[in-house]
Amino acid sequence: MSKETVFSNARIVLEDDILSGSILIRDGKIADISEGNSVAGEDFEGDYIIPGLVELHTDHLEGHYQPRPGIRWNKTAAVQAHDAQIVTSGITTVFDCLRMGADEDGGFEHGEMREMADAIQSAEKEGRLRAEHLLHLRCEVSADNVLEHFSDFENDRHVRLVSLMDHAPGQRQFQTMDQYIFYYQKKRGLSDEVFARFVAKRQAESARNSTPHRNAIAKVCAERGITVASHDDATLSHVDEAIDNGVRLAEFPTSFDAARASHEHGMSVLMGAPNIVRGKSHSGNIAARDLAEMGVLDVLSSDYVPLSLLHAPFILADEVESITLPKAIAMVTSTPARTVSLDDRGRIATGLRADLVRVHRSHGVPVTRSVWRQGRRVA
Repeated sequence: MSKETVFSNARIVLEDDILSGSILIRDGKIADISEGNSVAGEDFEGDYIIPGLVELHTDHLEGHYQPRPGIRWNKTAAVQAHDAQIVTSGITTVFDCLRMGADEDGGFEHGEMREMADAIQSAEKEGRLRAEHLLHLRCEVSADNVLEHFSDFENDRHVRLVSLMDHAPGQRQFQTMDQYIFYYQKKRGLSDEVFARFVAKRQAESARNSTPHRNAIAKVCAERGITVASHDDATLSHVDEAIDNGVRLAEFPTSFDAARASHEHGMSVLMGAPNIVRGKSHSGNIAARDLAEMGVLDVLSSDYVPLSLLHAPFILADEVESITLPKAIAMVTSTPARTVSLDDRGRIATGLRADLVRVHRSHGVPVTRSVWRQGRRVA
């Protein structure tokens, strides 16, 4: 027997419009959308109903797994805590970032991220999770052991996104040394001599590893149909390299030229929702709002604050004249879904998954009232 649910008296945020009406859900999918409020059902009292948010880049799980330096939390407990905050922020599909590549200075040991992925997938099978969890492998291509870490996931169907990163001094996010000095010398209290050795080592690793590792990982992704992302592109040559590597997602470009070129070449340009909420980048790079005003911002990610993914679109709709609420909501729903070929979600349309969020907002920070994934209420 089919199971039906009706939501009525809602402001339904479609891709290009907001419709006052009702939604019929049947067997986990959207069966009908009707204008007007004559249909009986759960009364949304004029609240918005939006597609479940699709999160492509969040480091939030790491904070639960490693809540203090040197501390490792129970992996299942960390995943559950992460999942709870993700879902109550309106996120129904989340790509959990796992770091590939480490050395004596940072990152995780070989096998540690494989164990975390296993914990996520076991929790999923045991019914512990409310959002759908997929994997985003963040590959530090300058690291000697990145391919070894990456090989742990060669048969994992949950891997749907891979980003190619190089955080060495003089590269991308750290093209100038000011930010690198702040991050790696001042915050760690390194002497000039120790810091100089640290920088020389990082630069040598990047020169030796970045290009061959980048090419090798991109080749595997092409063979497996995994979406590839660039990371912190700063120059037009970086964008050309991304094109050669089949990149579809440009994460956190650090210059206007790189962002514009990526967008013009058909890549989805991703910036952090916290950048929108704060009005600036935490690392001193370009402001996401400026890219929005230029028309070259496509996707938002919560990065390190889950609720920012719901908050930021409303700020954009309020403050950027060229961006309507449907266009802003698309940055956290339909566009990220399409970028990673998840064509069954991200929009309120008949036949698609009933991943839906009830949102109340009269002013300021929006409130998540309820969340459904495939028609089942999860928050």
